Amino acid sequence: MSESDAPVIGLRERKKRQTYERVSEVAIRLFLEKGFDAVSVAEVAAAAEISKPTLFRYFPAKEDLVLYRIADHEGEAARVVAGEAHPIAALRRHFLEGVEKGDPVTGLSDHPEVLAFHRLLYGSPSLVARAQAHVERSEVALAEALGGGLDGRLAAGQILAVQRILAMENWRRISAGESVAEVKPEAVAAAERAFARLAAGLPELA
Repeated sequence: MSESDAPVIGLRERKKRQTYERVSEVAIRLFLEKGFDAVSVAEVAAAAEISKPTLFRYFPAKEDLVLYRIADHEGEAARVVAGEAHPIAALRRHFLEGVEKGDPVTGLSDHPEVLAFHRLLYGSPSLVARAQAHVERSEVALAEALGGGLDGRLAAGQILAVQRILAMENWRRISAGESVAEVKPEAVAAAERAFARLAAGLPELA
């Protein structure tokens, strides 16, 4: 999409997005410094210079302050397969492109801020539980993009589980001290195997 074709965002919507981003960044910084459970919503509101009721209008739950950073990925798989005749191939290509460029969503990033964010996310049971709602919404969106019904839901669940496990394995190895250069070849090979198995198990999508 060219710049001239991009949708025009109104001033109010732009300011709203800026507020979301600013408050989320303030909250994540505090959580990383002190721990998720040690920081109150009131403390975040004070640091962001907004009232507590205003904060809750933007973020209904404390966990949403963290999960906002990954909100854009919620419908990513559904967007990738939209209009594609071969959804599995499109998703495989998209995942491998993410691995190649070190997209944090693939787990193959050793940037200190990315690693710290993942430790924050996976280190809090309440954040993990809240993130499950994100996974479920992603599954619903992908299932609809794949045609809906039980078959669509089953396929979406399998696909997103594969992507999640691949990403978690990459993140686990890198957070344990391995370099991206060490992990990347095996990450690519594992993704190739996983998507080949998906294609074999879901031939109507391959």
